[in-house]
Amino acid sequence: MPSRVEQNFRYMLNIFAEADVKVTMFVLSWIAEKFPALIKEAYDQGHEIASHGYKHELVYTIGKERFAEDIKRSKGMLEELIGEPVNGYRAPGFSVTEDTPWFFEELTKAGFTYDSSVFPGSRGHGGLESAPNEPYKVKTEHGPIMEFPISLSTFMGKELYFFGGGYLRFFPYPLIHKKINDVLNEERPVIFYLHPREIDPEQPRLEMSAKRKFMTYYNISSVEGKMKKIFRDHNISTFRDHIKSISV
Repeated sequence: MPSRVEQNFRYMLNIFAEADVKVTMFVLSWIAEKFPALIKEAYDQGHEIASHGYKHELVYTIGKERFAEDIKRSKGMLEELIGEPVNGYRAPGFSVTEDTPWFFEELTKAGFTYDSSVFPGSRGHGGLESAPNEPYKVKTEHGPIMEFPISLSTFMGKELYFFGGGYLRFFPYPLIHKKINDVLNEERPVIFYLHPREIDPEQPRLEMSAKRKFMTYYNISSVEGKMKKIFRDHNISTFRDHIKSISV
């Protein structure tokens, strides 16, 4: 199928520019390898570049050694591209679990200073139910690292996520807006996430199971409008700038 990476990425950059917002981009380094100009454009426009690993392999499936190699490779490639340190990391699929006790140690060893990979509840893959639901510091042999877990909020007695990916597509905006305010009222930051493909309703559909197809494509035409409403109604910050604000 034809690549739509450049089209979608630049379309998102235009949306960010129109809303005058800066975001953190967790970049897959194999994408940066194929489309380096896109990453440079984002960096030059003031967005933060962070790592999403190289090949988008789930952490708990590849083991400690391959994970260490993956994050080192990704970090080095991105730093060479933008000419400054890359401090943040997000695991593919939020795949840090109880079975990856070496996760934070390897991140600090590689030089990362913050992470946003923890889904503090149960989910299809990943999920760290023992984790706090607010930002916290992890101490390791190679120094501390700040963790910003995904922002869950209570709904009908359950802890759910409302602010990114398929969750953002599924829930109506009035509920999302309310849940944003609920999290903020608890003095927690709201962690949003989106993929460039999610602002492209016309993208070619891949062959997959009915369940996976629903999770991947359901209500995808609603994303751009919801994103613009979030930008209109709430203050948006990069992880980098948020960390600076809470460190003062």
